[in-house]
Amino acid sequence: MAELIVVGGGLAGSEAAWQAAQRGLDVTLYEMRPAQMTPAHVSDQLAELVCSNSLGSNLVDRAPGLLKEELRRLGSLVMACADETAVPAGGALAVDREAFARMVTARVSAHPRITLLREEVQAIPQGRAVVLATGPLTSPALAGQIAALSGAEHLYFYDAMAPIVTAESVDMAVAFRASRYDRGEGEGDYLNCPMTREEYERFVGELRAADTIPLRDFEREDPRFFEACLPVEVLAGRGDKALSFGPLKPVGLTDPRTGRRPHAVVQLRQDNQAATLYNLVGFQTNLKWGEQERVFRLIPSLEQAEFVRYGQMHRNTFINAPAMLRPTMQHQARDDLFFAGQITGTEGYVGSVASGLVAGLNAARLSAGQPLVTFPPTTMIGALAHYVCNADPDGFQPMKANFGLFPPLEPPVRNKRQRYAAYARRALEDLEEFQAEHSILT
Repeated sequence: MAELIVVGGGLAGSEAAWQAAQRGLDVTLYEMRPAQMTPAHVSDQLAELVCSNSLGSNLVDRAPGLLKEELRRLGSLVMACADETAVPAGGALAVDREAFARMVTARVSAHPRITLLREEVQAIPQGRAVVLATGPLTSPALAGQIAALSGAEHLYFYDAMAPIVTAESVDMAVAFRASRYDRGEGEGDYLNCPMTREEYERFVGELRAADTIPLRDFEREDPRFFEACLPVEVLAGRGDKALSFGPLKPVGLTDPRTGRRPHAVVQLRQDNQAATLYNLVGFQTNLKWGEQERVFRLIPSLEQAEFVRYGQMHRNTFINAPAMLRPTMQHQARDDLFFAGQITGTEGYVGSVASGLVAGLNAARLSAGQPLVTFPPTTMIGALAHYVCNADPDGFQPMKANFGLFPPLEPPVRNKRQRYAAYARRALEDLEEFQAEHSILT
């Protein structure tokens, strides 16, 4: 029986291993933790979520929601585990991160065709098909090998984790439970901390003046941030209203104490199934830990907040995918070498899963002597793969799922909501036809 090596047990590696094993390959999955930890992981579990516990919108007429639905229809392991460990989050899919990681680990470990080895891989394996899914925190030894293979320096950005507080430390005399525009069930899925103009202005001023963790010398030379995951203090530095039009926007919310929309709102999202932990939505940060307590306790209802995890920022590496990869996730110069996950530039949790599915599926087809498949660009999976492999290699940046990647509709649809719904219908119809044409069973 054909064999496959998958390096990296994150979201992409776990999905790639599962897809290949489900199609008859014997898979060896290497994960270096816990023997070799990363700056961001805290456990030895596969598919550990190191930033937010939210996988984004679950609505099919939103780009992230459409991507999830495509993955479900293709038999994604990660999506199945996410759905089974979901916690309330309005129109989004958020998970109990510990339960989710445990479930992925258990199912991968129990698969009869997957062997999980807790070892660091320091060189790109030869002689067998390989999926490199080492993620944005690839170990230095293997990163050097990948850099040598690519013939170019790695690009990088900085990703950041938001703080987590205990639910019981939130002052519910001030905070209120609601989802924007009453999405979700019951009272609403988020805890909302309303701010007056004066409270907001004071908070922004202190945030701008707070001390951050110094960058290391090699990072300070060229600090770049992924625009969709900016540290909150960086965003605050862009203007007085940047936060109130960003993660602190109050639209769709009414403060029950006043009956009016607040000037700004900090939202807290449930982080575990027991609803004892909540993370600060959009509050990725590189502030020093003492400064986080001082500044974030200026938020009304968080004056006595108990922090169980502080925000952190770490360097993420990714390859120049347009110069290296095909839409099948194959390396341009080596047919049996595939890449998957955030290292390819498919940004976000679910984008990583998608590239892992494509890599695992195509590795299985390669081993079986079947033609490899490129997903239609009218599907979100195909649109992401097309972008990372066909973007301008000069200044290439990671990309999240979005409808701007899609080819236009014919005839055009001017209304945005109707246009997004039409995109979703076309994507799912084309995916169904694609699956039938290529005999891609779940």
